[in-house]
Amino acid sequence: MADSLAGAAAALAAGRATAASLVEDALARIADPARQGGTAFLAVDAEGARAAARAMDALRAAGAAPSPWAGIPISVKDLFDVAGQRTRAGSVALDDAPPAAATAPAVLRVQRAGFVVLGRTNMVEFAFSGLGVNPHHGTPLSPWDRATGRLPGGSSSGAAVAVAEGMGLGALGTDTGGSCRIPAALCGIVGFKPTAARVPQQGVLPLSPTLDSVGPLANTVGCCAVLDALLAGADAPVPPDAGPVAGLRLGVPRHFFLDGLDAPVAAAFERALERLAAAGAHLHDLPLPEVEEIAAVNAAGGFTAAEAWSWHRGLIGRAGDRYDPAILGRIRRGEAMSAADYIALLRERARITAAVATRTGAFDAVLMPTCPLVPPPLAAVATPSEYNRINLLLLRNTAVANFLDRCAISLPCHAPGEAPAGLMLMGERMGDARLLTVAAAVESALAG
Repeated sequence: MADSLAGAAAALAAGRATAASLVEDALARIADPARQGGTAFLAVDAEGARAAARAMDALRAAGAAPSPWAGIPISVKDLFDVAGQRTRAGSVALDDAPPAAATAPAVLRVQRAGFVVLGRTNMVEFAFSGLGVNPHHGTPLSPWDRATGRLPGGSSSGAAVAVAEGMGLGALGTDTGGSCRIPAALCGIVGFKPTAARVPQQGVLPLSPTLDSVGPLANTVGCCAVLDALLAGADAPVPPDAGPVAGLRLGVPRHFFLDGLDAPVAAAFERALERLAAAGAHLHDLPLPEVEEIAAVNAAGGFTAAEAWSWHRGLIGRAGDRYDPAILGRIRRGEAMSAADYIALLRERARITAAVATRTGAFDAVLMPTCPLVPPPLAAVATPSEYNRINLLLLRNTAVANFLDRCAISLPCHAPGEAPAGLMLMGERMGDARLLTVAAAVESALAG
Protein backbone atom coordinates (compact mmCIF):
# COMPACT_ATOMS: atom_id res chain seq x y z
CA MET A 1 0.00 0.00 0.00
CA ALA A 2 1.21 3.51 -0.76
CA ASP A 3 2.09 5.60 2.28
CA SER A 4 0.17 8.72 1.27
CA LEU A 5 -3.17 9.66 -0.23
CA ALA A 6 -1.40 11.19 -3.21
CA GLY A 7 0.57 8.00 -3.81
CA ALA A 8 -2.54 5.84 -3.55
CA ALA A 9 -4.51 8.16 -5.84
CA ALA A 10 -1.72 8.01 -8.44
CA ALA A 11 -1.65 4.21 -8.24
CA LEU A 12 -5.42 4.04 -8.68
CA ALA A 13 -5.36 6.44 -11.63
CA ALA A 14 -2.57 4.49 -13.35
CA GLY A 15 -4.20 1.11 -12.77
CA ARG A 16 -1.38 -0.11 -10.54
CA ALA A 17 -3.87 -0.60 -7.73
CA THR A 18 -7.59 -1.02 -7.29
CA ALA A 19 -9.82 0.01 -4.45
CA ALA A 20 -10.39 -3.67 -3.78
CA SER A 21 -6.65 -4.36 -3.48
CA LEU A 22 -6.12 -1.38 -1.15
CA VAL A 23 -8.97 -2.51 1.08
CA GLU A 24 -7.82 -6.14 1.14
CA ASP A 25 -4.31 -5.04 2.07
CA ALA A 26 -5.66 -2.91 4.93
CA LEU A 27 -7.94 -5.70 6.17
CA ALA A 28 -5.03 -8.15 6.11
CA ARG A 29 -2.96 -5.79 8.23
CA ILE A 30 -5.84 -5.40 10.71
CA ALA A 31 -6.10 -9.19 11.00
CA ASP A 32 -2.34 -9.75 11.27
CA PRO A 33 -1.65 -10.97 14.83
CA ALA A 34 1.79 -9.34 14.72
CA ARG A 35 0.10 -5.94 14.51
CA GLN A 36 -2.29 -4.09 16.81
CA GLY A 37 -5.48 -4.41 14.78
CA GLY A 38 -7.25 -6.32 17.53
CA THR A 39 -7.01 -3.38 19.90
CA ALA A 40 -6.77 -0.52 17.39
CA PHE A 41 -10.26 -1.35 16.04
CA LEU A 42 -13.42 -1.89 18.05
CA ALA A 43 -15.40 -2.95 14.97
CA VAL A 44 -14.32 -3.81 11.43
CA ASP A 45 -16.91 -3.63 8.65
CA ALA A 46 -15.05 -5.89 6.24
CA GLU A 47 -17.98 -6.73 3.99
CA GLY A 48 -19.20 -3.13 3.87
CA ALA A 49 -15.69 -1.97 2.98
CA ARG A 50 -15.37 -4.60 0.24
CA ALA A 51 -18.72 -3.62 -1.23
CA ALA A 52 -17.77 0.07 -1.21
CA ALA A 53 -14.42 -0.75 -2.85
CA ARG A 54 -16.12 -2.72 -5.63
CA ALA A 55 -18.45 0.20 -6.23
CA MET A 56 -15.54 2.66 -6.45
CA ASP A 57 -13.68 0.39 -8.88
CA ALA A 58 -16.77 0.19 -11.08
CA LEU A 59 -17.20 3.96 -11.05
CA ARG A 60 -13.54 4.51 -11.89
CA ALA A 61 -13.77 2.03 -14.79
CA ALA A 62 -16.74 4.01 -16.09
CA GLY A 63 -14.89 7.31 -15.73
CA ALA A 64 -17.25 8.40 -12.99
CA ALA A 65 -15.14 8.20 -9.83
CA PRO A 66 -16.34 10.91 -7.41
CA SER A 67 -12.77 12.09 -6.69
CA PRO A 68 -9.15 11.02 -7.18
CA TRP A 69 -9.33 9.58 -3.65
CA ALA A 70 -12.22 7.22 -4.39
CA GLY A 71 -11.50 3.75 -3.03
CA ILE A 72 -8.85 4.71 -0.48
CA PRO A 73 -9.46 3.03 2.91
CA ILE A 74 -9.66 5.03 6.14
CA SER A 75 -11.11 4.54 9.62
CA VAL A 76 -13.34 6.55 11.95
CA LYS A 77 -13.10 7.00 15.70
CA ASP A 78 -15.81 5.38 17.81
CA LEU A 79 -17.34 8.80 18.51
CA PHE A 80 -18.83 9.21 15.01
CA ASP A 81 -22.32 8.08 14.12
CA VAL A 82 -22.51 5.77 11.13
CA ALA A 83 -26.01 4.69 10.16
CA GLY A 84 -26.77 1.20 11.44
CA GLN A 85 -23.79 1.09 13.80
CA ARG A 86 -23.61 1.70 17.55
CA THR A 87 -21.62 4.70 18.74
CA ARG A 88 -20.15 3.55 22.04
CA ALA A 89 -17.31 6.07 22.49
CA GLY A 90 -14.93 3.38 23.70
CA SER A 91 -17.23 2.59 26.61
CA VAL A 92 -19.34 -0.37 27.71
CA ALA A 93 -21.89 1.94 29.33
CA LEU A 94 -23.43 2.44 25.87
CA ASP A 95 -23.51 -1.22 24.83
CA ASP A 96 -27.31 -1.15 24.80
CA ALA A 97 -27.55 2.07 22.78
CA PRO A 98 -29.55 1.75 19.56
CA PRO A 99 -27.70 1.89 16.25
CA ALA A 100 -27.33 5.35 14.79
CA ALA A 101 -30.18 6.39 12.53
CA ALA A 102 -27.98 8.65 10.38
CA THR A 103 -24.33 9.12 9.53
CA ALA A 104 -22.47 12.14 10.89
CA PRO A 105 -21.98 14.88 8.26
CA ALA A 106 -18.20 14.69 8.70
CA VAL A 107 -18.21 11.00 7.77
CA LEU A 108 -20.66 11.55 4.91
CA ARG A 109 -18.36 14.15 3.40
CA VAL A 110 -15.42 11.77 3.09
CA GLN A 111 -17.68 8.95 1.92
CA ARG A 112 -19.10 11.14 -0.83
CA ALA A 113 -15.54 11.66 -2.07
CA GLY A 114 -15.28 7.87 -2.29
CA PHE A 115 -13.19 7.08 0.77
CA VAL A 116 -13.93 3.60 2.10
CA VAL A 117 -14.52 3.31 5.85
CA LEU A 118 -12.94 0.15 7.22
CA GLY A 119 -14.34 0.34 10.73
CA ARG A 120 -14.41 2.05 14.09
CA THR A 121 -11.22 2.70 16.03
CA ASN A 122 -10.55 2.33 19.73
CA MET A 123 -10.26 5.37 21.97
CA VAL A 124 -10.09 6.52 25.55
CA GLU A 125 -13.54 6.08 27.06
CA PHE A 126 -15.64 9.15 26.19
CA ALA A 127 -12.45 10.84 24.90
CA PHE A 128 -11.53 12.15 28.35
CA SER A 129 -7.76 11.50 28.58
CA GLY A 130 -4.60 12.03 26.58
CA LEU A 131 -3.00 8.70 27.50
CA GLY A 132 -4.80 6.26 25.22
CA VAL A 133 -5.63 3.73 27.96
CA ASN A 134 -8.86 1.75 27.62
CA PRO A 135 -9.49 -0.88 30.33
CA HIS A 136 -12.66 -2.14 28.62
CA HIS A 137 -11.34 -2.98 25.17
CA GLY A 138 -7.57 -3.03 25.62
CA THR A 139 -4.97 -0.38 24.86
CA PRO A 140 -3.31 -0.33 21.43
CA LEU A 141 0.41 0.26 21.79
CA SER A 142 2.64 2.87 20.20
CA PRO A 143 4.65 1.42 17.29
CA TRP A 144 7.83 2.37 19.13
CA ASP A 145 9.45 -0.07 21.57
CA ARG A 146 6.73 -2.70 21.48
CA ALA A 147 8.83 -4.91 23.74
CA THR A 148 8.24 -2.46 26.59
CA GLY A 149 4.65 -1.68 25.64
CA ARG A 150 4.18 2.08 25.44
CA LEU A 151 1.18 4.39 25.44
CA PRO A 152 -0.23 5.42 22.05
CA GLY A 153 -1.59 8.75 23.27
CA GLY A 154 -5.25 9.66 23.34
CA SER A 155 -7.94 9.99 23.01
CA SER A 156 -7.76 8.97 19.31
CA SER A 157 -5.47 6.07 20.16
CA GLY A 158 -6.71 3.45 17.71
CA ALA A 159 -6.85 6.01 14.91
CA ALA A 160 -3.15 6.80 15.25
CA VAL A 161 -2.04 3.19 15.63
CA ALA A 162 -4.14 2.17 12.62
CA VAL A 163 -2.48 4.79 10.40
CA ALA A 164 1.00 4.04 11.74
CA GLU A 165 0.58 0.33 10.97
CA GLY A 166 -0.90 0.79 7.50
CA MET A 167 -4.46 -0.17 8.44
CA GLY A 168 -5.80 2.48 6.11
CA LEU A 169 -4.24 5.70 4.87
CA GLY A 170 -6.05 8.10 7.16
CA ALA A 171 -8.38 8.33 10.12
CA LEU A 172 -11.04 10.67 11.41
CA GLY A 173 -10.51 11.70 15.01
CA THR A 174 -11.57 14.38 17.42
CA ASP A 175 -9.50 16.85 19.41
CA THR A 176 -10.71 18.54 22.61
CA GLY A 177 -7.33 19.07 24.28
CA GLY A 178 -4.95 17.29 21.93
CA SER A 179 -6.70 14.06 21.02
CA CYS A 180 -5.53 14.07 17.38
CA ARG A 181 -2.10 15.59 17.98
CA ILE A 182 -0.97 13.64 21.06
CA PRO A 183 -1.44 10.17 19.53
CA ALA A 184 0.06 11.45 16.27
CA ALA A 185 3.18 12.55 18.17
CA LEU A 186 3.46 9.32 20.17
CA CYS A 187 2.92 7.14 17.09
CA GLY A 188 5.12 9.07 14.67
CA ILE A 189 2.48 10.38 12.25
CA VAL A 190 0.69 13.68 11.50
CA GLY A 191 -2.40 14.91 13.34
CA PHE A 192 -4.35 18.09 12.62
CA LYS A 193 -6.71 20.05 14.86
CA PRO A 194 -8.73 22.54 12.79
CA THR A 195 -10.40 25.68 13.99
CA ALA A 196 -13.41 24.02 15.59
CA ALA A 197 -16.14 25.87 13.70
CA ARG A 198 -14.90 24.71 10.29
CA VAL A 199 -16.12 21.11 10.60
CA PRO A 200 -19.65 20.15 11.68
CA GLN A 201 -19.91 18.21 14.92
CA GLN A 202 -23.43 16.88 14.46
CA GLY A 203 -23.50 13.13 14.94
CA VAL A 204 -20.28 13.17 16.97
CA LEU A 205 -20.69 12.23 20.62
CA PRO A 206 -19.52 15.33 22.52
CA LEU A 207 -16.99 15.75 25.27
CA SER A 208 -16.89 19.55 25.49
CA PRO A 209 -18.76 21.35 22.70
CA THR A 210 -16.83 24.53 23.49
CA LEU A 211 -13.48 22.83 22.83
CA ASP A 212 -14.28 19.85 20.59
CA SER A 213 -13.04 19.75 17.02
CA VAL A 214 -13.05 17.09 14.28
CA GLY A 215 -9.72 16.45 12.59
CA PRO A 216 -7.71 13.93 10.58
CA LEU A 217 -4.70 11.75 11.31
CA ALA A 218 -2.52 10.55 8.44
CA ASN A 219 1.04 10.00 7.28
CA THR A 220 1.74 13.43 5.78
CA VAL A 221 0.66 17.04 6.03
CA GLY A 222 -0.75 16.79 2.51
CA CYS A 223 -2.91 13.82 3.50
CA CYS A 224 -4.30 15.72 6.48
CA ALA A 225 -4.93 18.78 4.29
CA VAL A 226 -7.01 16.77 1.82
CA LEU A 227 -9.08 15.13 4.53
CA ASP A 228 -9.51 18.41 6.41
CA ALA A 229 -10.71 20.21 3.29
CA LEU A 230 -13.31 17.51 2.67
CA LEU A 231 -14.40 17.60 6.30
CA ALA A 232 -14.84 21.36 5.98
CA GLY A 233 -17.00 21.00 2.88
CA ALA A 234 -14.58 21.53 -0.03
CA ASP A 235 -15.49 19.81 -3.30
CA ALA A 236 -12.09 19.21 -4.89
CA PRO A 237 -9.24 19.59 -2.39
CA VAL A 238 -5.59 19.40 -3.39
CA PRO A 239 -2.60 19.04 -1.07
CA PRO A 240 -0.83 22.33 -0.34
CA ASP A 241 2.39 23.06 -2.18
CA ALA A 242 5.45 22.66 -0.01
CA GLY A 243 6.82 26.12 -0.62
CA PRO A 244 10.12 27.43 0.73
CA VAL A 245 10.80 27.75 4.42
CA ALA A 246 13.05 30.73 3.71
CA GLY A 247 11.45 33.92 4.91
CA LEU A 248 8.87 32.31 7.21
CA ARG A 249 8.49 34.08 10.56
CA LEU A 250 8.18 31.45 13.25
CA GLY A 251 7.60 32.25 16.92
CA VAL A 252 9.20 30.01 19.54
CA PRO A 253 7.98 30.39 23.14
CA ARG A 254 10.93 29.56 25.38
CA HIS A 255 8.87 29.21 28.57
CA PHE A 256 6.07 26.85 29.66
CA PHE A 257 6.01 24.69 26.51
CA LEU A 258 9.67 23.68 26.96
CA ASP A 259 9.50 22.91 30.67
CA GLY A 260 10.43 19.37 31.72
CA LEU A 261 11.09 17.91 28.28
CA ASP A 262 12.36 14.36 28.02
CA ALA A 263 15.90 14.52 26.62
CA PRO A 264 15.01 12.89 23.25
CA VAL A 265 12.14 15.35 22.76
CA ALA A 266 14.35 18.33 23.60
CA ALA A 267 17.05 17.12 21.22
CA ALA A 268 14.60 16.50 18.37
CA PHE A 269 12.95 19.89 18.86
CA GLU A 270 16.22 21.82 18.90
CA ARG A 271 17.46 19.90 15.87
CA ALA A 272 14.26 20.81 14.02
CA LEU A 273 14.76 24.48 14.88
CA GLU A 274 18.34 24.33 13.64
CA ARG A 275 17.27 22.83 10.32
CA LEU A 276 14.56 25.40 9.82
CA ALA A 277 16.96 28.24 10.58
CA ALA A 278 19.52 26.77 8.20
CA ALA A 279 16.82 26.67 5.51
CA GLY A 280 16.19 30.38 5.94
CA ALA A 281 13.32 30.57 8.41
CA HIS A 282 13.36 33.50 10.82
CA LEU A 283 12.99 32.14 14.37
CA HIS A 284 12.00 34.60 17.07
CA ASP A 285 11.64 34.10 20.80
CA LEU A 286 7.98 34.72 21.57
CA PRO A 287 6.86 35.38 25.14
CA LEU A 288 3.27 34.21 25.76
CA PRO A 289 2.80 34.89 29.49
CA GLU A 290 -1.00 34.65 29.29
CA VAL A 291 -0.72 30.95 28.42
CA GLU A 292 0.57 30.28 31.92
CA GLU A 293 -2.72 31.58 33.33
CA ILE A 294 -4.79 28.88 31.64
CA ALA A 295 -4.13 26.21 34.29
CA ALA A 296 -5.43 28.45 37.07
CA VAL A 297 -8.48 29.39 34.99
CA ASN A 298 -9.23 25.68 34.54
CA ALA A 299 -8.47 24.71 38.14
CA ALA A 300 -12.08 23.80 38.97
CA GLY A 301 -12.32 21.47 35.95
CA GLY A 302 -12.67 23.85 33.02
CA PHE A 303 -15.08 23.61 30.12
CA THR A 304 -14.46 19.89 29.70
CA ALA A 305 -15.60 18.84 33.16
CA ALA A 306 -18.59 21.19 33.18
CA GLU A 307 -19.85 20.22 29.75
CA ALA A 308 -19.06 16.51 30.15
CA TRP A 309 -21.03 16.41 33.40
CA SER A 310 -23.99 18.05 31.66
CA TRP A 311 -24.05 15.30 29.02
CA HIS A 312 -23.15 12.33 31.25
CA ARG A 313 -25.09 12.89 34.46
CA GLY A 314 -28.11 10.90 33.30
CA LEU A 315 -26.03 8.03 31.95
CA ILE A 316 -23.91 8.00 35.12
CA GLY A 317 -27.10 7.70 37.14
CA ARG A 318 -28.05 4.60 35.16
CA ALA A 319 -24.68 3.02 34.41
CA GLY A 320 -21.98 4.81 36.39
CA ASP A 321 -20.64 1.48 37.65
CA ARG A 322 -19.68 0.60 34.07
CA TYR A 323 -17.39 3.62 33.58
CA ASP A 324 -13.61 3.50 33.84
CA PRO A 325 -13.11 4.97 37.35
CA ALA A 326 -10.35 7.27 36.07
CA ILE A 327 -12.77 8.78 33.54
CA LEU A 328 -15.73 8.86 35.92
CA GLY A 329 -13.74 10.87 38.45
CA ARG A 330 -12.76 13.46 35.84
CA ILE A 331 -16.35 13.88 34.66
CA ARG A 332 -17.65 14.19 38.22
CA ARG A 333 -15.49 17.28 38.77
CA GLY A 334 -18.07 19.15 36.72
CA GLU A 335 -20.79 18.31 39.26
CA ALA A 336 -19.41 20.88 41.69
CA MET A 337 -19.07 23.70 39.15
CA SER A 338 -21.62 26.51 39.26
CA ALA A 339 -23.10 28.71 36.56
CA ALA A 340 -20.94 31.52 37.92
CA ASP A 341 -17.84 29.35 37.48
CA TYR A 342 -18.81 28.67 33.88
CA ILE A 343 -19.48 32.32 33.08
CA ALA A 344 -16.12 33.25 34.57
CA LEU A 345 -14.49 30.65 32.31
CA LEU A 346 -16.07 32.24 29.24
CA ARG A 347 -14.87 35.66 30.31
CA GLU A 348 -11.32 34.54 31.04
CA ARG A 349 -11.09 32.59 27.81
CA ALA A 350 -12.04 35.66 25.80
CA ARG A 351 -9.50 37.80 27.66
CA ILE A 352 -6.61 35.38 27.24
CA THR A 353 -7.46 34.65 23.62
CA ALA A 354 -7.45 38.34 22.72
CA ALA A 355 -4.18 38.97 24.55
CA VAL A 356 -2.36 36.10 22.86
CA ALA A 357 -3.66 37.17 19.43
CA THR A 358 -1.91 40.52 19.77
CA ARG A 359 1.41 38.70 20.33
CA THR A 360 1.19 36.08 17.56
CA GLY A 361 -0.36 37.98 14.67
CA ALA A 362 2.96 38.83 13.03
CA PHE A 363 4.08 35.19 12.79
CA ASP A 364 3.37 32.49 10.21
CA ALA A 365 3.15 29.91 13.00
CA VAL A 366 4.13 29.31 16.61
CA LEU A 367 6.42 26.29 17.19
CA MET A 368 6.65 24.02 20.22
CA PRO A 369 7.04 20.32 21.05
CA THR A 370 3.69 18.56 20.73
CA CYS A 371 4.27 16.61 23.95
CA PRO A 372 7.07 16.94 26.50
CA LEU A 373 7.42 13.17 26.81
CA VAL A 374 8.36 10.23 24.64
CA PRO A 375 5.65 7.52 24.79
CA PRO A 376 5.53 6.46 28.45
CA PRO A 377 5.33 2.77 29.32
CA LEU A 378 1.80 1.52 29.85
CA ALA A 379 2.91 0.25 33.23
CA ALA A 380 3.86 3.78 34.29
CA VAL A 381 0.20 4.87 34.59
CA ALA A 382 -0.96 1.99 36.76
CA THR A 383 -1.53 4.20 39.81
CA PRO A 384 -4.05 7.07 39.90
CA SER A 385 -1.39 9.61 40.86
CA GLU A 386 0.88 8.75 37.93
CA TYR A 387 -2.08 8.44 35.57
CA ASN A 388 -3.09 12.01 36.40
CA ARG A 389 0.45 13.42 36.40
CA ILE A 390 1.44 11.96 33.03
CA ASN A 391 -1.94 12.77 31.52
CA LEU A 392 -1.57 16.44 32.46
CA LEU A 393 1.93 16.53 30.99
CA LEU A 394 0.86 15.00 27.69
CA LEU A 395 -2.03 17.47 27.41
CA ARG A 396 -0.14 20.55 28.59
CA ASN A 397 1.10 21.93 25.27
CA THR A 398 -1.69 20.75 22.98
CA ALA A 399 -4.60 21.98 25.12
CA VAL A 400 -3.53 25.58 24.61
CA ALA A 401 -4.74 25.64 20.99
CA ASN A 402 -8.17 24.34 22.01
CA PHE A 403 -8.51 26.94 24.75
CA LEU A 404 -7.50 29.68 22.28
CA ASP A 405 -9.84 28.28 19.57
CA ARG A 406 -7.00 27.94 17.05
CA CYS A 407 -5.75 25.43 14.52
CA ALA A 408 -2.64 23.34 15.22
CA ILE A 409 -0.80 20.43 13.66
CA SER A 410 1.73 17.89 14.90
CA LEU A 411 4.30 16.37 12.55
CA PRO A 412 7.16 14.02 13.33
CA CYS A 413 10.55 15.63 14.02
CA HIS A 414 12.55 12.65 15.26
CA ALA A 415 15.23 10.84 13.25
CA PRO A 416 14.64 7.24 12.08
CA GLY A 417 15.12 4.82 14.94
CA GLU A 418 14.65 7.46 17.63
CA ALA A 419 11.76 7.69 20.04
CA PRO A 420 8.86 9.50 18.35
CA ALA A 421 8.62 13.23 18.97
CA GLY A 422 6.17 15.69 17.50
CA LEU A 423 6.75 19.25 16.34
CA MET A 424 3.59 21.32 16.77
CA LEU A 425 2.76 24.37 14.68
CA MET A 426 -0.05 26.56 15.99
CA GLY A 427 -1.81 29.00 13.66
CA GLU A 428 -4.42 31.70 14.04
CA ARG A 429 -8.15 31.11 14.40
CA MET A 430 -9.52 30.34 10.90
CA GLY A 431 -5.96 30.42 9.59
CA ASP A 432 -6.11 26.72 8.76
CA ALA A 433 -5.18 26.93 5.06
CA ARG A 434 -2.17 29.08 5.82
CA LEU A 435 -1.05 26.81 8.65
CA LEU A 436 -1.24 23.72 6.44
CA THR A 437 0.83 25.45 3.76
CA VAL A 438 3.46 26.41 6.34
CA ALA A 439 3.41 22.89 7.80
CA ALA A 440 3.99 21.39 4.34
CA ALA A 441 7.04 23.61 3.93
CA VAL A 442 8.34 22.67 7.37
CA GLU A 443 7.74 18.96 6.70
CA SER A 444 9.72 19.21 3.46
CA ALA A 445 12.58 21.06 5.15
CA LEU A 446 12.82 18.51 7.97
CA ALA A 447 12.84 15.64 5.48
CA GLY A 448 15.48 17.22 3.25
